[in-house]
Amino acid sequence: MTQLSLQQVTDNLRDLPTLPAVVMELLNSLDQEDADISLLAKKVTQDLALTAKTLRYANSPYYSTLIKVTTIQQAISLLGMTTVKQMVLSAALSGCFPENNCEGFNHKAFWRHSNAVAFISKLIARRMKFNEDVAFIAGLLHDIGLLALVTLYPKEFEEVIAYRKSGLATQFEAERKILGIDHAAVGEALAIEWNFSDVMKHAISGHHQPDKAGVGFLASIIHVADGVAHMLNRSDTPATQTISVSLVSWNSLNLDQASLDTLIEEANIKLKKIDQFDL
Repeated sequence: MTQLSLQQVTDNLRDLPTLPAVVMELLNSLDQEDADISLLAKKVTQDLALTAKTLRYANSPYYSTLIKVTTIQQAISLLGMTTVKQMVLSAALSGCFPENNCEGFNHKAFWRHSNAVAFISKLIARRMKFNEDVAFIAGLLHDIGLLALVTLYPKEFEEVIAYRKSGLATQFEAERKILGIDHAAVGEALAIEWNFSDVMKHAISGHHQPDKAGVGFLASIIHVADGVAHMLNRSDTPATQTISVSLVSWNSLNLDQASLDTLIEEANIKLKKIDQFDL
């Protein structure tokens, strides 16, 4: 059993590749409606790997555009600024972390879950009149600390996976038991290292403990979206499942049964579409 200190992990986070400058700019302009489309397209195009991956997403069955998308500018005019921002961020993040370095950790399943939480967060935000773009990105980033742990401590994380499989603990509890630290705390440290906004930092750090003072309302949205995504992943008959979430967070969203049913129905459709997405 390896006990890690937060300071030790924070020091090692500097070894991770940083996000491209254009992605940092996107993250810091999420609430700006009037961002310059041609400027964004030009900046993304300067990064060839990012452009290639973004265009691969744009041409996947998930988006089902009728014509082949060949430029970032074209992707924006066909799919909209918000969608392309989300694609660029997904492409950049998945390129920051090596895959298959930790036995038993499934990167495809990780990104599937992250995208599911992002879409469900966006659906909840729409009902709450909260910024949908911010909610989507926070949902996409909520488990970023997990990727950092898997990348920096692959052998140690294999122990977490083994302990989790024994059925004695949740993922969060297994990390604390085996490593002495959890992915929400590591995610917060990485969000600080990468200069994310306070709103994003709090949502990442508080998505398992949304009732903690000062983490903000977005943490509750992500927490409930996470619960819904896990429930849908466990069962093909969601109506028979219960969502495991904090009661305080649940009540703060004020979702009645009809709203919840609609949310689950929409989320299920999204999940089926995500399965067509080459993550």
